[in-house]
Amino acid sequence: MAGTADEARPVLAVPNSLQSPGLILGVGLGGFVDGILLHQLLQWHHMLTSTNHDRIGVKYYNPKTVSGLEMNTVWDGIFHAVCWIAVLLGLAILYARVTNNRRAVWASRVLWGWIFAGWGLFNLVEGILDHQILGIHHVHGGPYQAWWDAGFLVLGGSLIIGGYLLQRSGRPFDPDAPHGSRRAGGRA
Repeated sequence: MAGTADEARPVLAVPNSLQSPGLILGVGLGGFVDGILLHQLLQWHHMLTSTNHDRIGVKYYNPKTVSGLEMNTVWDGIFHAVCWIAVLLGLAILYARVTNNRRAVWASRVLWGWIFAGWGLFNLVEGILDHQILGIHHVHGGPYQAWWDAGFLVLGGSLIIGGYLLQRSGRPFDPDAPHGSRRAGGRA
């Protein structure tokens, strides 16, 4: 008879998580911050600016020449396209999961926590893969490049930890819950 009580329990629906759309959005948005701020506005590096010292033998394109800058710009564009796809994918997943009260989800600590964690994940993957393993570019080339690269990784780790703690401080978001059942003030 023990099985009958278990069979009689209703199956509770688990609300769709904001974790995967938040992380994917964070990866794309973090990439945009890197690409727009460091590649374009500050021009500290481009995708292939350190290939004269890389570890995989990619041809060097001097960003101080027109042809070299053109090739670096093409690769920066490919990088931005990947970031754009990540943002679109994250928005598509979020849109599919949140059918009611979309305004509340944008005020949600849970969503923003996962977005910051995704940004940190971008920094860690970019920093370890491109800066450390492949060596195709560095945050800021020159005598202190190791410190800049380390700072980029520390920022990534801090964003992951801070984002994780932020999302834990919010209430789980149930997109199917009636509008009035959520507490106001962005704690969803």
